[in-house]
Amino acid sequence: MVKNLRLGLGFTILAGLLMISLLLFANDRTFTAKAASSALSANWYNAAPYVMPLANNPPSLTSVMSATGAKAFTLAFVVANGGCTPAWETDSGLVNVTNDTQIGPIISAIRAAGGDVVVSFGGYGGTKLGETCGTPQATASAEQAVISKYNLKALDFDLEEPEYENATAINNELGAAQILQQNNAGLYESVTIPGTPSGTGWFGQQLLNNAKSLGYTPSTYSIMPFDNGFNGASSQISAVQNFNTLLMNTFGWSSSTAYAHNGISSMNGRTDSAEYFYQSDFQTVLTFAENNHLARFTYWSVNRDRQCNPPDNNGTLSGTCSSVVQGNWDFTKIIVQFAGATPPPTTPTATPSTPTPTPGGGGNCAGVATWSPTIAYVGGNKVIYNGSLWQAKWWTQNDVPGGAAGVWTLLGSCS
Repeated sequence: MVKNLRLGLGFTILAGLLMISLLLFANDRTFTAKAASSALSANWYNAAPYVMPLANNPPSLTSVMSATGAKAFTLAFVVANGGCTPAWETDSGLVNVTNDTQIGPIISAIRAAGGDVVVSFGGYGGTKLGETCGTPQATASAEQAVISKYNLKALDFDLEEPEYENATAINNELGAAQILQQNNAGLYESVTIPGTPSGTGWFGQQLLNNAKSLGYTPSTYSIMPFDNGFNGASSQISAVQNFNTLLMNTFGWSSSTAYAHNGISSMNGRTDSAEYFYQSDFQTVLTFAENNHLARFTYWSVNRDRQCNPPDNNGTLSGTCSSVVQGNWDFTKIIVQFAGATPPPTTPTATPSTPTPTPGGGGNCAGVATWSPTIAYVGGNKVIYNGSLWQAKWWTQNDVPGGAAGVWTLLGSCS
């Protein structure tokens, strides 16, 4: 009697467990399908700005999406935490990916809002997986665990110091990237390396040669033209053009094919080396990138896409603000345009100083100040220039209305 009752209970429990298993399986399949459908078109991964989601006072990324129209972010960085263990960099140290409970919800929120993420391996400083995993296969295994945990469709390999100068580590990273590319259909991969005025340096050329010997081609190769003696947009554009020549010479590509694999990852505001890149510089590079069908245009970082207090941060570098005059997310809004999207209108965050009314200005020009090259304007500000009324699209200074930068919209004549 007791035995039969226990058997009956056992069958009931087994049936219940089977039903739970089927439900969990169905839910898992549903989650996987949702993750798969979250993949974006390549233009969004190519315009995904970097953000440290667990360090440097990270903003709400869904709020940034709403304010800018952005759909993708590059989450930085996954490094090595002893041996071949992938871990996230945080303000308080490293958190192993296997133990992480914070990144998953962030990614889910972004996907629920219609976006997706790129996960970046590497970055400046620290120990990288390519240095410690020993082989391309072992490196790929560690990185595959990250792909699997977050159902990733896009990766970035940010190959910097000290890994950048380690030929074995770079071979491990490139070999791993090739394995992951083969094992994950449609996986987007960008390779990001330091830039120089000549495009990239000796170690960058060594990396390109290594990739050629492996027969590996990522979605994009991007240089970081900052912290190396750069000054404004023209210096960055020159570096990208020189890098394009390196790609042509290394892989035997035509100029257009090289540009289709060529990218730029900039830095907003003040750089580590006290270079400055303003919104107008980003806009100029954007125009070049679009005209030459550049593959990728992104920047470091969304954490810094805010104004400091004081705005120049007393001439110092910050990981949480730009050290230049700006509205929140000004730089992200420019990057969004590279993805082919129109960012939401900018609410003016400042008023130009000394607004001198223009005598005789009629109609909607009454009381509007004459444009000045010394005043910083933000999106929505209006000025009079050469007898016409103009309105700023975003932050600008010393960009002539009607000029090549395309910052100003002509609203009409004042006469």
